[in-house]
Amino acid sequence: MTVTDHDPTSFPVSGRNRLRRLHTRGSFDRAAVYAVLDAAMLCHVAYAIDGQPYCTPTLHWREGDRLYWHGSSASRMLRHLAGGTPACLTVSHLDGLVLARSGFNHSANYRSAMCFGTARILDDPDEKAAALRAVVDRLYPDRTASLRTVTAQEIKATMVIGMDIEEASAKVRAAGVGDDEEDYAHPVWAGVIPVKTVLGAAEPCVRLDAGIGFPPDLASFAPGRRLDEALLETQRLYEDS
Repeated sequence: MTVTDHDPTSFPVSGRNRLRRLHTRGSFDRAAVYAVLDAAMLCHVAYAIDGQPYCTPTLHWREGDRLYWHGSSASRMLRHLAGGTPACLTVSHLDGLVLARSGFNHSANYRSAMCFGTARILDDPDEKAAALRAVVDRLYPDRTASLRTVTAQEIKATMVIGMDIEEASAKVRAAGVGDDEEDYAHPVWAGVIPVKTVLGAAEPCVRLDAGIGFPPDLASFAPGRRLDEALLETQRLYEDS
């Protein structure tokens, strides 16, 4: 696969991640891709087993150019990816509904990232243990230090996959209505309806011991705050820890 020369601040461009349409919305910049990945905790991993395509939703986290996800050791996806398998991980955010004056020009505002690489199981016990701590601490800063110690059986029952991002691209639409010039006179409402995922008030466990309050380490998840902003903040805290 041919890969073009590239700036080290960007991902290399090849036939896998080259943008085919609407090039002005796209970017191969590492910071742009990271921003989309880090603002989410749910991704979709696509792969093929014996020629049959699959796409599995799962939680993910990032350290540098390396992506991780985990699940049950009995998982078909993880058992298939364990030996080193080409995979494509995608993340998307819906930011707005765009209503135009023609059906053709209706659209959506969004942020998306597509990452390619070879997924492999983490066999090293220390690397796996560190990853299992990271899946919690990346989202909830320093939380594992206060939790019950994970058991050997729990570690055995969990498989962790790592994938170095070999190529990636981000694509973003953050604009208003794009009608054809002659359609602006058409008498119908047009505009953008913003879409946001907002955090609600925490709901304590019904069996929580009296006197245990909401921990200050979770201040990023204050009620009314946007989830993507909270996750970007916890990623920065994790990288700085």
